[in-house]
Amino acid sequence: MTRKAQARLGVLLVVPLLLLVGIFLVFPMINAVYYVFVDFNGINPAPPWVGLANFTELAQDPDVWAAFSNNIIWIVLGTVGPIVLGLALALLLWHVERGSVFYRVAFFLPYILPQVAVGVVWGWIYEPSRGWLNKVLETVGLGGLTTGWLGNPDTALYAVLATAVWVTLGFVFVILLSALKGVDMDIVDAARLDGANGWQRLVHIVLPQIMPVFLMVTTITLLGGFSVFDIIFVMTGGGPAGASEVLGTLAYSSAFQLNRISYGTALALVITLLAIPFAVWLNRLQRRVSLEGTS
Repeated sequence: MTRKAQARLGVLLVVPLLLLVGIFLVFPMINAVYYVFVDFNGINPAPPWVGLANFTELAQDPDVWAAFSNNIIWIVLGTVGPIVLGLALALLLWHVERGSVFYRVAFFLPYILPQVAVGVVWGWIYEPSRGWLNKVLETVGLGGLTTGWLGNPDTALYAVLATAVWVTLGFVFVILLSALKGVDMDIVDAARLDGANGWQRLVHIVLPQIMPVFLMVTTITLLGGFSVFDIIFVMTGGGPAGASEVLGTLAYSSAFQLNRISYGTALALVITLLAIPFAVWLNRLQRRVSLEGTS
């Protein structure tokens, strides 16, 4: 095949993907940028131009700042929790051969289940009168801790967050366990003979070898904290009284419940703009670590 024929084939293969990207990504993004500068209610075909009014209102809206603070909590705890627990679980099962496939499937299964199903089931678990969690607490003598987990403003966000950590834990565990299989055990054994304890071997030997994968998992988990929506929407809808409201659910309610399409779009655009710098920084860090590892 000649070089020109190869070029034509390459273009032919890329064109369908470019069309899909243009239709489902580029065009909606351009459309969203237009909507944030008008006041569109979903009906008026010629919405009035308002300039930066949506962003001005957004910056002064206390509900936005409350939702943003919940996003920060979600980003921190929803990233640290699965990473720490997933790494600990992967280290615990690192050298386990018997039943390893079962463990991977069992822990990864929640991650591939529909978020709606997960939210409904955990809603039953958190149910105040018949839920398993309160019944277990009463059984072990901790009845004073029972509460309406999803109806209590003090616990609603953390209850949903615990469910999300449980879901994401399996993904982190499987990826990090696979990365640990590639660790050079000769170096680990040499460090053990030199007197390095378990923590020192983890920090100075194991983690540097799996760092590119570790950063990739961290990036995916962290960015999920910016765009979280479905599990909160299913379990609490952002309630009670906005206690579990995040930017994603606030954008949805503004756009589709209050018919403020432009304001909801502005919120969605803000979520994207907040996530991009973290994605770029972590991606560059991952590439730099990968290059250092191959040099």
